[in-house]
Amino acid sequence: MQQSPIVEIQNVSFGYEAARPVLREVTLAIPRGSVVGIMGQSGCGKTTLLRIIMAAYMPTAGTARVLGAATSTLDRERLYAMRRRMGMLFQFGALFTDMSVYDNVAFPLHEHTSLPEELIHDLVMLKLQAVGLRGAAHLMPAELSGGMARRVALARSTALDPQLMLYDEPFTGLDPISFGVIVRLIRELNDSLGATSIIVTHDVQEALGVVDYVYFMAAGRVIAQGVPDEVRGADEPFVHQFVNGLRDGPVPFHYPAPEYGADLELAGS
Repeated sequence: MQQSPIVEIQNVSFGYEAARPVLREVTLAIPRGSVVGIMGQSGCGKTTLLRIIMAAYMPTAGTARVLGAATSTLDRERLYAMRRRMGMLFQFGALFTDMSVYDNVAFPLHEHTSLPEELIHDLVMLKLQAVGLRGAAHLMPAELSGGMARRVALARSTALDPQLMLYDEPFTGLDPISFGVIVRLIRELNDSLGATSIIVTHDVQEALGVVDYVYFMAAGRVIAQGVPDEVRGADEPFVHQFVNGLRDGPVPFHYPAPEYGADLELAGS
């Protein structure tokens, strides 16, 4: 028997204001156990869609089903219970600056479990070992490099062994070595936990090397989807321009303006 998707978005629209829609009839399905990328340029609605999935926002229209439940039907208690089954890696890690690496990773275990301290200690060490930073448990966030901080945040986000991992621009600001480490860890942790991962990113080439499937967004809509090779070879002009980093295409180099000559004439008059 085929399992239902762990995330199912059906004809979802959303806007912060009625006259300014951000998402327009978005439909997608995330299979269990997969790593799925949601890609597109800044401002296309990727992060808003992620917030719909984590039920920080409710759809203006359509239905978001996550972990088997329509988010709009959940009361406060059931909503928090659903979120405890998720892990979230924020764009710049969002570590607690006044807590050590150890305490950052232990935080969700202290908040959401009643485990004895000895067991919490062993779990924290296990999570830090998985990201290669067991030896940094005593350090403070200010003592970490950007890549190390991102790995600590990844260890913290997996502390409760989530079924669904959400990544909001996880590669931003990383050097090539840290970039490669985070990409590999996302794939390895997803597979070892038996989890499902959704990566929101505009770092196309690197993400295409780790995801199983891609949804490509523009202006609040899904305009293309497929496995990485299908996206790389897409004929859709916007996707082709974005994937290949081309200057010319549907996204123009010049912001709309009067004819250049007309501006020069005005300046000289």
